[in-house]
Amino acid sequence: MARHLITSALPYINGIKHLGNMVGSMLPADVYTRYLRQRGHDVLYICATDEHGTPAELAAKDAGLPVAEFCAQQHHAQKEIYDGFSLAFDYFGRSSSEQNREITQHIARKLKENGFIEERSIRQVFSITDDRFLPDRYIVGTCPHCGYDKARGDQCENCTRVLDPTDLIEPRSAISGSGELEIRETTHLFLLQSKLAGEVEAWIDENGEEWPTLASSIARKWLTEGLHDRAITRDLDWGVPVPADTWPELAAEGKVFYVWFDAPIEYIAATKEWADAEREAGDSAPRDWKSWWYEADDVRYTQFMAKDNVPFHTVMFPATMLGTREPWKKVDYVKAFNWLNYYGGKFSTSQKRGIFTDAALELLPADYWRYFLIANAPESDDTSFTWELFSSSVNKDLADTLGNFVNRVLSFSRKRFGDEVPAGREAGEAEQKLGEQIAELLAEYEGHMETLQFRKAAHALRALWSAGNSYLEEKAPWLEIKTDQDGAALTLRTAMNLIHLYSVISEPFIPASARLMRSAFTLTDDTTPWITAEQAKSLSAVPAGTPFTVPPVLFAKITAEDLDAYRERFGGAETADAG
Repeated sequence: MARHLITSALPYINGIKHLGNMVGSMLPADVYTRYLRQRGHDVLYICATDEHGTPAELAAKDAGLPVAEFCAQQHHAQKEIYDGFSLAFDYFGRSSSEQNREITQHIARKLKENGFIEERSIRQVFSITDDRFLPDRYIVGTCPHCGYDKARGDQCENCTRVLDPTDLIEPRSAISGSGELEIRETTHLFLLQSKLAGEVEAWIDENGEEWPTLASSIARKWLTEGLHDRAITRDLDWGVPVPADTWPELAAEGKVFYVWFDAPIEYIAATKEWADAEREAGDSAPRDWKSWWYEADDVRYTQFMAKDNVPFHTVMFPATMLGTREPWKKVDYVKAFNWLNYYGGKFSTSQKRGIFTDAALELLPADYWRYFLIANAPESDDTSFTWELFSSSVNKDLADTLGNFVNRVLSFSRKRFGDEVPAGREAGEAEQKLGEQIAELLAEYEGHMETLQFRKAAHALRALWSAGNSYLEEKAPWLEIKTDQDGAALTLRTAMNLIHLYSVISEPFIPASARLMRSAFTLTDDTTPWITAEQAKSLSAVPAGTPFTVPPVLFAKITAEDLDAYRERFGGAETADAG
């Protein structure tokens, strides 16, 4: 059985992330990770904060803090939010770690040794107003390809084309807004991607066929446009320093590696952080981080990211790994996502448009957001968050279909039969038919989870919940009990087994609610990791006589008054129009 390595794109250190960031990488990675663990796989889920680059320096300056202190605080703040969303990372590291410095410098040395890094004297944009060289992403202007007027000097976020600052029309400093720029000479290290283009293309040909169209098309588009040599160092104070033993002059000038060179390497480094943490804790058998990344033929590696990250993960990072001539593990499957927008417009911190992850948790428990976001994941197209859609999904799917089913079954059974699962007669034709239906829907759900089709998986999960409601309406135990007490007991016992089944299979989507459902039954040996087809057909995991309790209401409905308050606080369609 393959071991599964899961990574999601590193959230940048500068600020709390919005719901689009959550659904575009970390949350689906968590859902998939939880599912694989329940199916008995050996899984390692790694993520980290991406802490280097100019934005971190500028944000620290604005906050009046040293950049290292600022990043430490922001890492802690982000980790608290991800804990609040029940993201089950095995380790959540930091790209400013010593481990990342060590591995990044090692990889750079190997690339140089193999002839894939060279020094080049280049002419770079210097801002006279800011008195500094400007990294690519801090030069903005109009994209020459699509006309977007806020394109960055490294990439246009509108059309995803990779750019150089000199490509921009009417470039200006993103720091001061000044167009008083000039070109000055400086020396940087370049990764000779042109020499690796054939190998990268061959690797994508071999591995990219099973990727989603979104990921493979972006990768191939980049290759078609030509794989150019790119600078991998910057003139900054904060970052992984160029090693003095290899490039003494550049190290003396304070050059650091470009954030997009060292950030993907942090996936490896964070795994080493994970292992080193155990060693420091005195574990007699420390974890072997290298077996996940080096000569890791038994590892299945899946990456999750939004579409703007695809070029770097499918071309630049693989080129880096190929150029080392070392057997580093490369990605097997890239799950890419489109944008989640807010009423058709972009989320915006500065314009106070949209909802961000910290505010989301202040409003409602994480499971509300987890379910909605995955059920509406932007897999094939961009999708829009609206409060109307969110409340409809919560009220219909979570409150009515699942939550109400759980509450009315357990409440009615306790009222009529006491605090133990009633016995009644043996299962009949209706229960056999239900079991077959549940097994069929479960297989459909599993198939979508295996192929990372999250919206389809959510639809299948919702159908499983609905099947219980249809059975309950058909049997109507509140009427049945008047003439057939044993029949009503059977109906309720079957429904309680459905609740237990739901608690197991819903865990990847709504882990906290799943635990509440499962804990309703006092089962001393309930270690069921997943539901087999036979278990689904028999619906007998919770036998008669099992003590149970009625949990609190799982999901409260969102009222019209709630909706008004949410729209007033966060904006609705009118703010998207204004933006």
